Amino acid sequence: MSTSILKAVNVTKRYGKFTAVNNITLDILRGTVHSVIGPNGAGKTTLFHTLTGTTPITEGSILVEGEEVSHLPGYKRVRKGLARSFQVTSLFPNLSVRENLRLAAQGTRPAQALNPWKRPELLRQACDVAEQLVVRLSLQGVADRLSSELSHGQQRRLEVGMAMAGQPKVIFLDEPTSGMGIDDIADMKKLIHSLRDNYTVVLIEHNMDIVMDISDSITVMQQGQILAQGKPDEIRNDERVRRAYLGSMITGGKKAEKETGEAS
Repeated sequence: MSTSILKAVNVTKRYGKFTAVNNITLDILRGTVHSVIGPNGAGKTTLFHTLTGTTPITEGSILVEGEEVSHLPGYKRVRKGLARSFQVTSLFPNLSVRENLRLAAQGTRPAQALNPWKRPELLRQACDVAEQLVVRLSLQGVADRLSSELSHGQQRRLEVGMAMAGQPKVIFLDEPTSGMGIDDIADMKKLIHSLRDNYTVVLIEHNMDIVMDISDSITVMQQGQILAQGKPDEIRNDERVRRAYLGSMITGGKKAEKETGEAS
């Protein structure tokens, strides 16, 4: 049975009188894909910010493998094993794919990475990690191209690879398929699904086909609160979720056809 790797207990984030995240409790199991979904403005990205340290919480507790981290800034949470991608792609545009990955791998030891007298084997280790990730990301054909020259889908995969290069325990992915074409979406879906072999994934995603296909657990948010939590089938069949957000998007074409027929 999987054990918890990340817990959020009664996490609340307020901006003045506005409560963006209200009393959220999550239990993220090791080696799973846990998706957070909900309509725009539900508080999903704010929740990500609080868990990863981009934004301090107002109340509550955040634990990584039982260790309290809610008081730590983001860069220190990275050292505890949390890594993330953002809605807006963030790469080194004037560096190649390999160099982006190598720098990310060197970042696991920041003091040594900035030391001009560092041992050469440390650089070789980072290069080895970069080469392994080039293959896993299916970027061999563009490994020597500048990241700014990649397609949007390739850039998004590279950004996930940079998070992987940091050897995290938990990877947070915020809308990783946003703006992608069909082929790129299929590649990203395959990559995310494979990540749970080595990592735990916390995913924000609007593409319900992806969410339902690859998630082990799903949390549905509405107006800063949890509306429902459970396995994909439980969420798919939850009437509250249907009314609040998903509707016909996850009930399939047959229902839509039936309703169309009745209307005619």
